[in-house]
Amino acid sequence: MLKRTVPVAIAFVVGLWFVIQYFVPAGWSQQSLTDATNWAKILLGFAYILGLYSLVHVHWLRIRRRQPGYGYSLLVYLGLGVTVALGMVGEVEKAWNLLAGGSASFADFQTYGGPNWTSGVDWIYTYVLYPASATMFSILAFFIASAAYRTFRARTLEAALLLVAAAIVMFGRVPLSAAIDQAIPQFADWIMAYPNMAVKRAILIGVTLGMVATSLRIIFGIERAYLGGD
Repeated sequence: MLKRTVPVAIAFVVGLWFVIQYFVPAGWSQQSLTDATNWAKILLGFAYILGLYSLVHVHWLRIRRRQPGYGYSLLVYLGLGVTVALGMVGEVEKAWNLLAGGSASFADFQTYGGPNWTSGVDWIYTYVLYPASATMFSILAFFIASAAYRTFRARTLEAALLLVAAAIVMFGRVPLSAAIDQAIPQFADWIMAYPNMAVKRAILIGVTLGMVATSLRIIFGIERAYLGGD
């Protein structure tokens, strides 16, 4: 009973305090928010450690059990090891150059006439992760087109309005529409600036009210899923 009551009491006191804090324009009140933010960063660091352990553990089980696609888990280990090693080398070099009074650089990449990288991690991000992400998003374009085709079937009045608005906006974004008539791109901009923005703000207001309701449920102990278990 106590292990359930204490976390709920802590959540109530801390949650209520930081709600009131925004209405207390005092230096000590703002300092409490700064201190809490710093503690949150510390906890986030430990969360990264737990996430790293989970990643390593899950892929190790896949490799040990020889599950289908376990070769990709080997690539995860390879990428993780190389990235961590290059990051550590870059940080050590920056610290060494700082003590020596020089400028931090990654000499191995400068040898090939590349830019002045602060670490090899920048090179991995620019030439490995960024192109891979672009490839994944380019593949997603086909799935988006398929979903749009299924969504834009004019089976109801609402679907027909969505289809017409989408067609106007898409056509208004190409240079051909301006060549035909300047009113087409202007009308497309009007749709994006007024009806679209009104709906977007309504959705954001709904999401915000949902966040407020969830926060109140946690503060007053109604929602206890964060305690774990059943």
